[in-house]
Amino acid sequence: MIKVAILGATGYTALELLKILLRHPEVEIVAATSRQEGSPPVSSVHPSLFGRIDLALEDLSPEEVGRRAACVFSCLPHCASAEIIPRVLAAGAKVVDFSADYRLDDPATYLEWYGHQHPDPSRLGQTAYGLPELFRDQIRSADLVANPGCYSTSAIVPLAPLVKSGWFELDDIIIDSKSGVSGAGRQPKMMTHFPECNESMSAYNVGRHRHTPEIEQVIARWAGVAPRVIFTPQLAPMDRGILSTIYIKPRRVVSDAEVLGLLRDAYAGERFVRVVDHLPGTKDTVDTNFCDVTARVVRGRVLLISCLDNLVKGAAGAAVQNFNCLFGLPESTGML
Repeated sequence: MIKVAILGATGYTALELLKILLRHPEVEIVAATSRQEGSPPVSSVHPSLFGRIDLALEDLSPEEVGRRAACVFSCLPHCASAEIIPRVLAAGAKVVDFSADYRLDDPATYLEWYGHQHPDPSRLGQTAYGLPELFRDQIRSADLVANPGCYSTSAIVPLAPLVKSGWFELDDIIIDSKSGVSGAGRQPKMMTHFPECNESMSAYNVGRHRHTPEIEQVIARWAGVAPRVIFTPQLAPMDRGILSTIYIKPRRVVSDAEVLGLLRDAYAGERFVRVVDHLPGTKDTVDTNFCDVTARVVRGRVLLISCLDNLVKGAAGAAVQNFNCLFGLPESTGML
């Protein structure tokens, strides 16, 4: 059994991670951390796990967590994660980081978008990006994996093969994404207060969402060419799920069949990317690690439509897929 620990185990993504790990045949959960007083049981924070896990939340040092576990999942927020992870790595554990701290390429970009000096800048641009469909070889040999952003996965998966093909203009890519409220996390905020978000839909962080540079830089890593992206996230009145509609201009006349062929060729044999003919919806992927993708040509533009569960393929499921990759297991192990 592979011993694992979770840093910051009280949020929505940590709950999804625990659910997956509890059914994983090769995993033993040996620690879950929180700064809550009194070492309460995990099930007091996540009541749906009552009777399924006998583990208390502990306030442990990074070194202790790293000594207990072979792999540590960090569900800490940005900046806090990069303060802790070097000490966990030094203690001998591998790490899958849910935060944005190791996704970007350089400290200046991190400072621009996150407003903080990076605590561990030497690892930026050197850390494996946790999208196995594109970066499997780097992940397999890594000690640290940067789990992707949920919006980012929904955009990168459909865009990457098209950008790499050379068939498309890259200076005017528009991404319109709608996310369920759980994407904002468990910490209360005005915009996610029930009377504010119920029966309402709203855009937020227009032109300044932090997944914008992640999408651009990761596609540039994969395809060798940097796209120019306008990304608009919107909050939808649902618990979970992301639906992204992406607009990209071809350099020549293309058909639906040609674009779908590019996608199918790119993801042939991939367990968790489904290239479909129909228009997918968020309920098609809820509680799964699938990203469903399709394409349509409309008035000379290509529309890519993708959907996924923001808490699974957008977070915890991707993390376990990366864990399986790190430890040489089939990537679907423990997943529905």
